[in-house]
Amino acid sequence: MPDLTLSLSDNAHKTLINLAEASGETIQTVLDKAIENYRRYIFLVQANQAFAALKQNEELWQEELAERDLWNQTLALELTI
Repeated sequence: MPDLTLSLSDNAHKTLINLAEASGETIQTVLDKAIENYRRYIFLVQANQAFAALKQNEELWQEELAERDLWNQTLALELTI
């Protein structure tokens, strides 16, 4: 992996150092985990926005609920077999 140079605020750098010391991990590992957690957070925010938009369309929302009901019936059937 190529070396990259990042500009961080003093506060962010101090926080990374403190997190690395507290966790016993490298700054790189702490930064990798923070980026992954932020990626997941953004994914969930976007998913919530998409569901909110879906709920605004009554016809599409009813289709979604009907599909969920079909899946629930399928799962219930599988559990009884």
